Amino acid sequence: MSAVRTLGWAVLAAAVAFWLAAVEVFWLPLRIGPVPVPLSVVGAVAGNLLLVAWAQRLSGSRLVAVVPVAVWLVVAVGASVRRPEGDLVITGETTAAQVVGLAFLLLGVLAGSFAVGRALSRPVRRPEPVPVDAGSGTGGAR
Repeated sequence: MSAVRTLGWAVLAAAVAFWLAAVEVFWLPLRIGPVPVPLSVVGAVAGNLLLVAWAQRLSGSRLVAVVPVAVWLVVAVGASVRRPEGDLVITGETTAAQVVGLAFLLLGVLAGSFAVGRALSRPVRRPEPVPVDAGSGTGGAR
């Protein structure tokens, strides 16, 4: 039953990380007038730090803690590679867009690496063994 529970947490962590990464990627071209708004960079850093911590805390598994960053990385790198049709989500048509896209990738990976390193270095909390009742503690039978 523990393996099914861990798998469930891993699937949930992957789904949330996929959704968050997709939203962050599509926030990259966000602008107020001519000024780019790096909301996706903030989302990438905060999302990677929080999702890893929550995944480990809720699942109790170090492996599940790595899943959000791995999924985020697949989505982010996939969005920065040109597809056969010519589509490219993370573009660099102007200098400001290049800086925001590069900051998104670099700071997202850095935050994810930091969060995974912190999760892997923490000791795993294992449940305390239940002591076997050895008697009344008054010296036993005579």
